[in-house]
Amino acid sequence: QVELVESGGGLVQPGGSLRLSCAASGRFVSVNAMGWYRQPPGKQRELVAGITSIGTTNYADSVKGRFAISRDNAKNTVYLQMNSLRPEDTAVYLCKADVRVRNGIVSYNYDFWGQGTQVTVSP
Repeated sequence: QVELVESGGGLVQPGGSLRLSCAASGRFVSVNAMGWYRQPPGKQRELVAGITSIGTTNYADSVKGRFAISRDNAKNTVYLQMNSLRPEDTAVYLCKADVRVRNGIVSYNYDFWGQGTQVTVSP
């Protein structure tokens, strides 16, 4: 069983900052790429930022220069530092991890999702 637990969401004023965390726990071989997605009210889920196991990152154009993704491999944790927040950043933020799991003698990669954390940017 693998579980992703997010924390750090909340209400913040425009221009403010928040830091999200997502920790993977359970039984697995390794955690590969990790990423943050968001789903604004009434809209589709979109990629915010991703990071590989060796630290290569990618960002949505809308957050470049404002958000920074990082990870601590020893803790199987990914972070999202969000600065200069805007009302349009309001969404449920979800963590995703590509995890290698083992079932007997077979191992395979599987995507796991966190439960999501609400970020609201409002005066």
